[in-house]
Amino acid sequence: MKHTQNKGTALITGASSGIGAVYADRLAKRGYDLILVARDDKRMQKIADRLTTETGRRVDIVKADLTAKADLLRVEEILKTDKEITLLINNAGIAVAEKFSEADMNKIESMLNLNVTALTRLTGAAIPGFIARNQGTIINIASIVALAPELVGIVYSGSKAYVLAFTQGLHNELIGKNIHVQAVLPGATSTEIWERAGVDLSHFPKEMVMSTEKMVDAALVGLDNKELITIPSLPDQKDWEKFNAARLALGPNLSRSEPAARYKLHS
Repeated sequence: MKHTQNKGTALITGASSGIGAVYADRLAKRGYDLILVARDDKRMQKIADRLTTETGRRVDIVKADLTAKADLLRVEEILKTDKEITLLINNAGIAVAEKFSEADMNKIESMLNLNVTALTRLTGAAIPGFIARNQGTIINIASIVALAPELVGIVYSGSKAYVLAFTQGLHNELIGKNIHVQAVLPGATSTEIWERAGVDLSHFPKEMVMSTEKMVDAALVGLDNKELITIPSLPDQKDWEKFNAARLALGPNLSRSEPAARYKLHS
């Protein structure tokens, strides 16, 4: 089914499989042209060919390893110069699930380069144009481990906690500029990231693992509802609101001229 409505162009990182590929499918069907970014150009080309046939949308592919500076700069330049881009999805990410004390530090560094540095730089490349054009959307794929670092890979959890905090802060900075930001916090989702990290999802209870299709569809409903934080698995949104309210309640006492009484020295 071909669509004539044009919502601009969505640039999606990590678009060759999993969550990124499903976003590509859903957004093309919503009326977006696409720029797919990933390392596997053959898989992206198959996605592009199918979506162009099914939807009539323009789908470009960019082969890039976002942990490589030259490739990252190429994608940044696209975001800075393509005035048709209205949506950025920072989806590319990897996980290191080993215990920190046993992990390969080169893998840790590569993960941080992708999960944190690339996401931050690409967002920074997109924002000025979005502000100038008075419109734009940024979706950052975080994880529920941002709220539960005890579950898996403490540095991976930390990188996703950064994505959550970064998105919250960015939202505050962009108030009044007609730019919507969203952090999506999936639970265990059936993607290749876990196989690459050496985690066998078949050992998880089935009721804990969501399909990529269900996850993305839920996240897009959250986007439509203008949510800042979307947790697809969470049954009651009020639980998040209570959690966030408790965080905000700490605010007045987080920085004071005197230490709390329990920290005063006793003579």
